[in-house]
Amino acid sequence: MNSVWELANPHLRDLAVYEPGKPIEETARELGSDAGSIIKLASNENPLGASPAALAAMRAALDQAHLYPDGGGYYLREALAAKLGVERANIILGSGSNEIIEFLGHAFLLAGDDVVTSEHAFIAYKLVAAGFGARTIEVPSPDLRHHLDAMSAAITPRTRLVFIANPNNPTGTLLEQTQIDSFMRALPERITVVFDEAYFEYVDGPPDVLKYVHAGRHVIVLRTFSKMHGLANLRIGYGIAPPELIQVLQKTRQPFNVSGIAQAAALAALGDKSHQEKTKRITDQGRTFLQHGFSEMDLPFVPSAGNFVLVRVGDSAAVFRALLARKIIVRALKGYHLPEWVRISVGTMEQNRRCLSALREVIDRAAT
Repeated sequence: MNSVWELANPHLRDLAVYEPGKPIEETARELGSDAGSIIKLASNENPLGASPAALAAMRAALDQAHLYPDGGGYYLREALAAKLGVERANIILGSGSNEIIEFLGHAFLLAGDDVVTSEHAFIAYKLVAAGFGARTIEVPSPDLRHHLDAMSAAITPRTRLVFIANPNNPTGTLLEQTQIDSFMRALPERITVVFDEAYFEYVDGPPDVLKYVHAGRHVIVLRTFSKMHGLANLRIGYGIAPPELIQVLQKTRQPFNVSGIAQAAALAALGDKSHQEKTKRITDQGRTFLQHGFSEMDLPFVPSAGNFVLVRVGDSAAVFRALLARKIIVRALKGYHLPEWVRISVGTMEQNRRCLSALREVIDRAAT
């Protein structure tokens, strides 16, 4: 009998599987501990949780759990359009912004095509490209930043998509408006640019890329309710693009890809400015606290524009295990070719203090 791998698409054989941050429940089982005693600072989640308004909306939406959701997401798309100064036709909803990356693969990628992105960018771009038999060109990033001139030079006749994460995950670096504008002026119009702005709400004075949507360029901007809004469990994100591009992507979308509960929660979260402001405030304070602590320990780090910090600790796998034994989950980054670095999400101040204290202990023990 033939192996099923002989029957499957050949490019799937060597395709890596995305490894998310280690779950709290799994860690609790392994350590024989109560889940409430474990701190997870691995997946850039909102430590405050979802807004009270979103929680109330979810509970109310449960009464309609027997009905299919609005497949077109009318009310949420209308609210997003009003907030962003675009039309509903400019918005597509996804089961997380990751699903919209898959839409782009279905819409634009064939075997042998090229995707251009930066080294150390969000690994999902490469995984989705590989799933469609496309090649990913990763432009070197020796200083852990996007180099848009080099990315422009890496474009080939087979390039269909360019992915730019801003701020970038996992490095936290931010591109400036002038850099983006220069890149867009030189870009061939046949190429679709994906600006992944999952951490947009954490940035003070972010660059404006929606102007390229208004101008009708082949651009899509990805955003999510997983981070600032604390709805990661519900899987809901959205894309903003010219209507024609949205029409193409709608052809690739499953009929009911976003649940009604997720839509209700996202709509309520969008209007809860108090929760957003509180999240931004504790993130700014916590990020400053963590970065100051890393400086005191003489640990190199990348100043971050997101709700996480990339810090060099030496053997990241060993540090990950040592922190895990202390009931703190961080993210080792071997899969991003950063074996000496870990990414630490900003938590509450109590979580941040506990993390720094444990990290000092681990680093000091390693030095003796």
